[in-house]
Amino acid sequence: MDVLERIDQQVKNNPVVIYMKGTPQMPQCGFSMRAAQALGESGIPFAYVNVLQDPEIFENLPRYADWPTFPQIYIDGELVGGCDITLELQASGELKTMMETAAAKSADS
Repeated sequence: MDVLERIDQQVKNNPVVIYMKGTPQMPQCGFSMRAAQALGESGIPFAYVNVLQDPEIFENLPRYADWPTFPQIYIDGELVGGCDITLELQASGELKTMMETAAAKSADS
């Protein structure tokens, strides 16, 4: 399977997925750590991909949604953004709502 197809499957098959450096338990960059913490504080389960362990994804993910940096957070198949946008959504309360909606939609299908 082509790497962009793999990314597309991951994005579409998970209500919430973060492409990050490291893991939520062992982040390898401050931006990834803060974004994963924000997702975790919602209480909604989310998937993650450690881009440091998959060089193909690391090199090609910026082409997938034309977003050059990591982390990248996708909710309900759509790119939400990176760390700063995720923290802004968390501060406004929108992040949890978006994650709950995506999780409920996924459970219904």
